Amino acid sequence: MKKIITLLMATLAVLFLASQIFKVQIGERMFANAVSKNFGNNVLIDLPDGLHVVLIGTGSPLADPSRAGPSTAVIAGKRVFIIDSGGGAVRKMGEIGLPPAAIERVLLTHFHSDHIDGLGELMLQRWAGGGHDEPLPIHGPEGVNDIVTGLNMTYAQDRDYRVAHHGADIVPPTGFGGKAIPLNLGLNPLATVVDENDLYIDAVSVNHHPVNSAVAYRFRYKGRSVMVTGDTKYIPILSAYAKDADILISEALNPDMVGVIETAAKNAGNKRIGKIMYDIPDYHITPVQAAEVAESAGVGMLVYTHIVPALPTPYLNAYFTKGAADKYSGDIIVGQDGMLFSLPAGSADVLRRDLK
Repeated sequence: MKKIITLLMATLAVLFLASQIFKVQIGERMFANAVSKNFGNNVLIDLPDGLHVVLIGTGSPLADPSRAGPSTAVIAGKRVFIIDSGGGAVRKMGEIGLPPAAIERVLLTHFHSDHIDGLGELMLQRWAGGGHDEPLPIHGPEGVNDIVTGLNMTYAQDRDYRVAHHGADIVPPTGFGGKAIPLNLGLNPLATVVDENDLYIDAVSVNHHPVNSAVAYRFRYKGRSVMVTGDTKYIPILSAYAKDADILISEALNPDMVGVIETAAKNAGNKRIGKIMYDIPDYHITPVQAAEVAESAGVGMLVYTHIVPALPTPYLNAYFTKGAADKYSGDIIVGQDGMLFSLPAGSADVLRRDLK
């Protein structure tokens, strides 16, 4: 036994010494392998025909190192749609193998900063990485023209630098930026975004007052359906709109947990943050309310995103969802960045895996 231990220790010592002597050579090989693997990392390649949801960013304006800002991809067949683009979402797309070049359209729910502060980067990555010769279509409620026009102006100098550096054949100037497409809501709470063959995308007005224009989106494709709420307080139309959806992707704010932050802020003398924490529960849906919507709508699965407040450990998930299971009999999932939910066409299955 002593000889075996001695031999093992000697072997480990030799390996350690070799790793130090050949650090550069080992590093070169490791880097080349990692780069090669990354270029082959494309989640779209192996997806079956159907409807798929990728949680790109599940965070909120509150600091959370484990979550990017709010952003959700819905993939119908191979067509990629992005709902909102929060900070860090584009980099997260690279990590999980969802190429910005493949994005067909962006659908904005509203214009709070945490939902659009990654949009400029998304537009650039889609353009430069895909060589598109037309701008990215960006749908949204009233005001989307101002958002897209402002971002196009902000990144105009960056556009010129990249065209000058890489050439118009690599980054066609006509493909730069975004093209705003306002939702035609008016007095009608429902607007059709896409009605093509087997794919239907609708937008419906929600209540995120004092935000005067906010919407949820529902996708239907080959017998499968998904609804994404965006930011909203509870309103009865959510149940009607989510009727029989396979998955409800709902934002969620736990008011008890936010109340703890409010009290701590006030006790620390920070009245400003205390007031903000006091205010924000009145225009967000709670985990329990979202569960009630899911139950009354007959939804197959409830997934929380835009998590407020930050949950530094999954151990807090039970506290965050307290009472929700009493209202909803289906599966309840606290979303994390990189979760993929697949709804194959011609099936009732919901397949889940983590991409990171």
